[in-house]
Amino acid sequence: MQQLFSAFGIDWRLLGAQAVNFGVVLVALWYFLYRPVLRTLEKRQKVIAQGVADAAEARELLAGVDQEANTRVKNADVKAESIISAARAAAGAEKAKLLKEAEDRAAAVGRDAEMRAAEAAAHARRESERDIARLAILAAEKVMKQNHD
Repeated sequence: MQQLFSAFGIDWRLLGAQAVNFGVVLVALWYFLYRPVLRTLEKRQKVIAQGVADAAEARELLAGVDQEANTRVKNADVKAESIISAARAAAGAEKAKLLKEAEDRAAAVGRDAEMRAAEAAAHARRESERDIARLAILAAEKVMKQNHD
């Protein structure tokens, strides 16, 4: 083997030193580079696994929240419909009350107008009777004057 090494120009002492240097570099790289990289990868795997778990939990919570939101919207619709129905009923009652009051006022105005018309008619009759009486007296005076003359 010695001849083989010398035929190719290889010094076995130099080869041994290079092997030791390679081993030292290998141990240093394993300790200072490979182990920290593995730890970083493990941490990232844990973070990713936690992220996936959180995303699944968030999806479940979102589904629950969507369901609750739909339920609340339906309840709000039902309440709104009941409030609208109550408001319509109250408006109908108020409308009926206002119509009744308007009818009562119209009837009162009608009665007042009839009373005023009856008063006006009575007053006109009295005036007519007075005028007729005055005219009758005047006619009688005239007839008496003619008979007397």
